[in-house]
Amino acid sequence: MPRVVLVTGASSGIGAATARRFAEMSRTELVLVARRGARLEAVSREIGGATVIAAALTAPEAPSRIAAVVEERHGRLDVLVNNAGAGWSGRFAEAGWANVAKTMDLNFNAQVRLTEALLPLLRRSAPSSIVNVSSTAGRVARAGVGAYSASKFALCGWTDALRQEERSHRVHVGLVLPGWVPTEGFPAETMRQHPIWRWFIGSDRGVAEAIVDCAVHKRAERYSPRYYGLAAVVRAVAPGLVRAALDRSS
Repeated sequence: MPRVVLVTGASSGIGAATARRFAEMSRTELVLVARRGARLEAVSREIGGATVIAAALTAPEAPSRIAAVVEERHGRLDVLVNNAGAGWSGRFAEAGWANVAKTMDLNFNAQVRLTEALLPLLRRSAPSSIVNVSSTAGRVARAGVGAYSASKFALCGWTDALRQEERSHRVHVGLVLPGWVPTEGFPAETMRQHPIWRWFIGSDRGVAEAIVDCAVHKRAERYSPRYYGLAAVVRAVAPGLVRAALDRSS
């Protein structure tokens, strides 16, 4: 029986790379979700065909519509990759609650709502997997991107709880935490040109590999690149040191 994999934010960047990586695996059917239908169709053609659902995940009706399409066309769901997200920079005094609300709505609320709609199908298809794509910023926050970090911290905490809750239902829940990865929304041109920081840039293909590792090999948590996990360790054991370093850079 084919493995059915749904990837959100699949029109570009990490989502498209994840779709390509799963498409390389035998007996896999892809469901691609994003706002831009034309871009999704292009990715679908590139990987040899997929079910395409153009939807804004923050729309009230999106989760139920997506669940209905997956049920009708595939009748099962083996992997849900909650990858869609975005970030808008701004210090709280200037960007305010509006920026926090907008970021939380896409990066956290939309993921939770879609998971709620698809969880019955995932349980019915078990053993199955949910992979939530957070960020290293979900473990270490810095000035100017507080709203983004808040949404990713929330996703980390919810993922940890959901993993425990769904174990008995044979639904594995994994967490992927990318570091700096050039994407459409974050081209990282300045970092690419820096003699030191350019070595800290990851790749969307690397994140896709981490997602597959969590989904297929049931890893609980993966950083990409792996060495970004050191940032979370240092933040936990020496928070004062990390705060001092971030204070100097802000």
